[in-house]
Amino acid sequence: MDPVSAFVEEHKLGLGRWVKTFVEWLTDNFHAEFRAFSDGLGWAIEGVIALLAAVPPVLLIAAVAGLAWWLHRSAVLVAMVLGGLLLILNLGYWEATVETLALVLSATLACVAIGVPAGIYAAHNRWFHAAIRPVLDLMQTIPTFVYLIPTLMLFGLGVVPGLISTVVFALPAPIRLTALGVRSVPRPLLEAGEAFGATRLQLLLKVELPHAMPTIMAGVTQCIMLSLSMVVIAALVGANGLGKPVVRALNTVNIAQGFEAGLAIVVVAILMDRIMRRADPPGGGQ
Repeated sequence: MDPVSAFVEEHKLGLGRWVKTFVEWLTDNFHAEFRAFSDGLGWAIEGVIALLAAVPPVLLIAAVAGLAWWLHRSAVLVAMVLGGLLLILNLGYWEATVETLALVLSATLACVAIGVPAGIYAAHNRWFHAAIRPVLDLMQTIPTFVYLIPTLMLFGLGVVPGLISTVVFALPAPIRLTALGVRSVPRPLLEAGEAFGATRLQLLLKVELPHAMPTIMAGVTQCIMLSLSMVVIAALVGANGLGKPVVRALNTVNIAQGFEAGLAIVVVAILMDRIMRRADPPGGGQ
């Protein structure tokens, strides 16, 4: 090895050691606060799961089919919803599917609550946008298993570290697409609003957001798909749902169980994508 390479390797930066020290400091000084947050968030998610589980499966399937019809007026989509959810019920993965839906919906709501405002601000502030771009790149490209290590230490086993890891992984999508949608509003449209005396808030609510809504909804759909892709990984830290039978099948080399649980995840992903895609209100579509 040449002297320059040897010198660089000998003076290794302690990035991993610094991160470990920071996480240990958080654990030592804020253990009670993190566990209280974990217990509260876990209680909320368990409440959502209990609420969904209290509804008879056939009634919940009919409600989802009704939602699909109301949003899209498509008999084909309704048939897909009924067939797909009844297949999951027949395979015996309904309870796991409900738990997965609760995790995905909770993660999506958190991502939208954080991502849409952040994307709007990034669209109007180029310095903020430039600052968060490398952070978003890091969040999307770092191996997802890396998220589980600090969250597991801070929040313990269960659904909470899985949820937080899912939010970190899926959050860049709504931020990026919201910023893209708001920035793509035509300048003449904004000038027309300003000519009519619209304030900044009115321009945002009545011009920018309506024009950017298709792109924002694409970000929400991407967020849902990314959250579903984390289902199996979240199961490794104790999160319930369809990921657990997949992990169990992997550990026992159970091909039948792995295929059925994987098929249930695929069905949920396809149905949620079709329902959320271009979900215009009735009579809207102009």
